[in-house]
Amino acid sequence: MKSKKSFDGKFIEWTVSGLKFFEKLAVPEKIQFFLDSIPYSTDPIYRSPRSVIRDRRAHCFDGAVFAAAALSELGFPPVIIELKAVRDDDHMLALFRRKGYWGAIGKSNCAGLRYREPIYRTLRELALSYFEFYFNIKSEKTLRGYSATLNLGIFDKYAWRFNDEAMDRIADKLDTIRHYTLLTKSMISHLAIVDSRTYAAGMYGADEEGLYDPDKAGNGD
Repeated sequence: MKSKKSFDGKFIEWTVSGLKFFEKLAVPEKIQFFLDSIPYSTDPIYRSPRSVIRDRRAHCFDGAVFAAAALSELGFPPVIIELKAVRDDDHMLALFRRKGYWGAIGKSNCAGLRYREPIYRTLRELALSYFEFYFNIKSEKTLRGYSATLNLGIFDKYAWRFNDEAMDRIADKLDTIRHYTLLTKSMISHLAIVDSRTYAAGMYGADEEGLYDPDKAGNGD
């Protein structure tokens, strides 16, 4: 396996135990199973993939970057995407393609914002598959757009697989790349409130501490 060069010039590799860990994640769905098995992190920090393995905790950003690292061990490029929301948290996904179709892996506090089978022809199709399941605690449908893909290979020199500080660089880059709108103003004006059964299913198992409250002071649109 190739060494990963860090920002300070040192070479970093996965340990033998780390490599054995990834051997267990032999297909994309097993990466998702691992993320589902660990608690959702409400900590106000980013964790690199190595820290996710160590702490067995992750939120959506940590989970997407971890999944990208795990997918890269399977030969996929380490690609992520951001879903943009209003009155809600944005969401991160790791992407993979099989026979030209997009699939996704995600860590989420909400049940419907996780794995997608590789059946989507375009990123827009994939992003829209999350729409009905993307809502806040006020039962408002909040998904509005998605970003272009970001290949984490451009952060290899910062050892993003191992270095927590590199996570801020990734987050900053996501703010600068192109984003695409999913809904028109007319569509938004006619959106229905999420029904009670869909709401209950989406919030099943959620950690209330990690749920975005649009009414709290300091929360934006």
